[in-house]
Amino acid sequence: MAANESVSIFSSAFLAVEYADSLLPENPLQEPFKNAWNYMLNNYTKFQIATWGSLIVHEALYFLFCLPGFLFQFIPYMKKYKIQKDKPETWEGQWKCFKVILFNHFCIQLPLICGTYYFTEYFNIPYDWERMPRWYMLLGQCFLCAVIEDTWHYFIHRLLHHKKLYRHIHKVHHEYQAPFGLEAEYAHPLETLILGTGFFIGIMLLCDHVILLWAWVTVRLLETIDVHSGYYIPINPLNLIPFYAGSRHHDFHHMNFVGNYASTFTWWDKLLGTESQYAAYKEKMKKLEKKTE
Repeated sequence: MAANESVSIFSSAFLAVEYADSLLPENPLQEPFKNAWNYMLNNYTKFQIATWGSLIVHEALYFLFCLPGFLFQFIPYMKKYKIQKDKPETWEGQWKCFKVILFNHFCIQLPLICGTYYFTEYFNIPYDWERMPRWYMLLGQCFLCAVIEDTWHYFIHRLLHHKKLYRHIHKVHHEYQAPFGLEAEYAHPLETLILGTGFFIGIMLLCDHVILLWAWVTVRLLETIDVHSGYYIPINPLNLIPFYAGSRHHDFHHMNFVGNYASTFTWWDKLLGTESQYAAYKEKMKKLEKKTE
């Protein structure tokens, strides 16, 4: 297909989405959101928004997304959705994880967040409502950020499992053989920096408004906490996303230590053959299920 034909197809698709969006009734949440956004701009400096606003968004969303999985351990009905039923969470393990998470958030990630303002200033990233991208543009940008991050994560994560590196860095994250949501960012400080680089690559390439920072943080936290949740819930809408790895895919990585290196999608593991042990495990579990029926 010629390059100009590809451009024409993407342009047509964009115009189609834009036209369809114009036909939809006005979103009742848009005006309150617009008022809240403009209030924030009128009452806080760009530095406060970029730094403290980003910190608040990250902390609030992280613990909010962790809350359902934390509560599941107290609900007997949810036990049937637990992937590794023989390895329940312990208070000791969760408390240790919580303390490391707070250290990583405030001693490793906060200094990086402080650079957000200087990044937006250097690249003239806008904050105003008028230049905020439409929802479908944000969705597309977040998808591209996820593809970029997933690629970075796969190859660096696989490298961190090399026998000469594993025990020095990545072994910390694997202290929990049965993951739980809070453990998503439980890692060695170097791993937080190295794997975290993948989060920023997409932002560096695609950011055209500060809202993308917060939208991408939301998407990334939702994904990583979901895959570390330790629970597989069939009605989870994230499971409808094509090639989405999900909790069972990543839970096997923690249980097996080898294979399933991707963070969000399964294509790199499928293409490079690092999903073979997982495929064999799934086949084995299917046979066991048939025998017990």
